[in-house]
Amino acid sequence: MGLQIDIAAIVANWKALAARAPGARAAAVVKADGYGLGASRIVPALYQAGARDFFVALAKEGRAIRPHLPDDATINVLSGHMPGADLDGLVPVLNSAEQFFRDRAIRPGARFAIQLDSGMNRLGMEAAEWAAIRAEVLDAGPDFIMSHLACADEPDHPANATQLAAFRAMTDGCNVPLSLAATGGILLGPEYHFDLVRPGVGLYGGMPFADAQQVVRLSLPVIQTRPVAPDEFVGYGATWTATAPRRIATVAAGYADGILRALSSSGASLYADGIACPIVGRVSMDLVTADVTELRTVPDHLDLICVEQPIDMLADHAGTIGYEILTALRQRYERVYL
Repeated sequence: MGLQIDIAAIVANWKALAARAPGARAAAVVKADGYGLGASRIVPALYQAGARDFFVALAKEGRAIRPHLPDDATINVLSGHMPGADLDGLVPVLNSAEQFFRDRAIRPGARFAIQLDSGMNRLGMEAAEWAAIRAEVLDAGPDFIMSHLACADEPDHPANATQLAAFRAMTDGCNVPLSLAATGGILLGPEYHFDLVRPGVGLYGGMPFADAQQVVRLSLPVIQTRPVAPDEFVGYGATWTATAPRRIATVAAGYADGILRALSSSGASLYADGIACPIVGRVSMDLVTADVTELRTVPDHLDLICVEQPIDMLADHAGTIGYEILTALRQRYERVYL
């Protein structure tokens, strides 16, 4: 069955997050090829649902989706104006004075936006740099000014209030649309919403949006099953040994397909009709093995991502986050869009 991607669920999640910020315009973050799920299939559906503002990380990502959107859709590039970037039809989010002056020299009069660093120390102008060129930037007329929260998925983290205060101080009196909240920021409440919100991972079923609809199902074909006797091992390194007679299924996927090696004997399972079949032994390049002893009949496919084991639960087993689970999915899967 491969990788099933529910476009209607993505749209429903976008609408639900937009409804959490009724006073703001809701954009959609579709960087990394729509978090690995296929931006060219996702953006037309979100546009039809009402989204007009889209965010990508790189100019080449923006160019890839530009043909799939009408002219009135805006594609914002979070890396800003990098040397040699083709920004035709795109809006760079400028992150430094250097980028601002480069952009104005090469694209005088063209649309742009600004990112400020409110405390994350990653991208954007810090307060002193911003103060030095603020008047010139505002005179040039940015589409909006944004920043990004470092700890929005932890509602009680003090950094949220600190960054909110810093952003307010840096933008006071700007009279330009403002944007601070991605998925986590939307859930923090109205004071974080400003004029434009940027839902991202929540669109794709990821935390911290606990009410998100399930978007992804990953079903892996079973190649072979075999009995394994007590004291026999399974997989590279002989890291798992049977303590009783077991039946083991081998499925056709591995770390070359984005199934993280950290899932080896991690507590993660493959599922058949809601029954957990623990992953045993090491995840290898093209194969995963699971204990299917509890199944009366082994089906043609076993599910790795499903209702019983959504992306963030799988991420917990791997010691990572749902973002990495999604964006690691490779192109070898047959993709089915619902």
